Amino acid sequence: MPTGFSYPCLLLSGLLVSGCATVHRDATPPVQSYQTTENHTRDTTGSSLRIMTVNIAHGRGESFHQLLQDTDTTVANLDSIATLLRCSGVDIVALQEADGPSFWSGNFNHVDYLANNGAFSQSVQGMHVDGLGLAYGTALMANLALNNPKAITFDPSLSPVPKGFVVSTVKWPGNADIDVDIVSVHLDFASAAVRRQQAAELIETLGRRGHPVIIMGDFNDGWEEDSTVRHISEALSLTAYSPEEAGLETFPAFSERLDWILVSPELSFSSYNVLPDPISDHRSVLAEVTLNDTVLATRLD
Repeated sequence: MPTGFSYPCLLLSGLLVSGCATVHRDATPPVQSYQTTENHTRDTTGSSLRIMTVNIAHGRGESFHQLLQDTDTTVANLDSIATLLRCSGVDIVALQEADGPSFWSGNFNHVDYLANNGAFSQSVQGMHVDGLGLAYGTALMANLALNNPKAITFDPSLSPVPKGFVVSTVKWPGNADIDVDIVSVHLDFASAAVRRQQAAELIETLGRRGHPVIIMGDFNDGWEEDSTVRHISEALSLTAYSPEEAGLETFPAFSERLDWILVSPELSFSSYNVLPDPISDHRSVLAEVTLNDTVLATRLD
C-alpha cells in the first residue's frame, strides 16, 4: 500500500531512477558494528531464533508524511521503535523504509540510531534510493554476526519508486555449521505485475545462495491465490504462519495483512504475533522460529 504516498514524492523518486542519481542494482553493503551494554539471553540449544519485521515508515510514526514533522518528532518516533525492540528481545529485526541521512527525515541514519538505542551489535543497510538528498531502503539489525551481505535493488524500469531487499547469512545459535539466510524485502505497492517481476529477482538470488532462508518484510500483498507472497512461498518451498487466519492484519488503515515472515522447511514457527504498538502505519510482526527435529538429528549424527 502507498504508505505516506503523495504525487510529489512519487515524482521525486521517479527522478532518482531516470538519471539524477545512481541506482546500485547489486551491492555489497558494509556490516556496521555497535557497542551494546545490554546482555541478551542466547538459546544455547540451537533450537530457537527470535525475529521481527517492521516497516518503520521513515520515522514518521502514524503521521501522514515525514516532511510534515520536525526532527524532534522523528527522533521520538524512533525512540518508541527502539523501546519496542529492546522489550521484545529479538535476535534479528528486518526493517523497511529505513532511512540513511535524508532531508525529509532529519538528515541522520535511522538504522544506526535504532541499532544503538535498540541494543543491537550489527546492521546491514541496503539503499534502494540514494540521491537528491534522499537515502533509504531495507535493513537488518542483529545480535548475531551478519555474514556475506548483499543488497539488491529491483530493476528500476519496473517502477518509479525503487524497492529491493537486503540479505545476510547468520550461524544458527548453538549450531555453527547451520547457515541461514535472513532477508528484509520491500515490494512494489501499486502493481501486482511489478511485484511478480520483483519476486523473480528475489527467488533467483536466494536460489543461488543455497541456504535455508527466512524472508521478512512488507510484501504489499496478501494470500490470494495469485498473490506474490504465495508465489514466492511456492517457488522456494517456504511456509507462512496461518496464512488465511483472521486477526493477523498488519496495515490497519485497510485491515490488510501486508507484512509477512516466510521460512524454509528446515524451520518451524513456535510463536507468531502482530504487535499492537502504533509505531508506524504498519504493525510489527514478532515470531519465534525453531530448527526442526530432523535437522537437529541430522547435525548430531
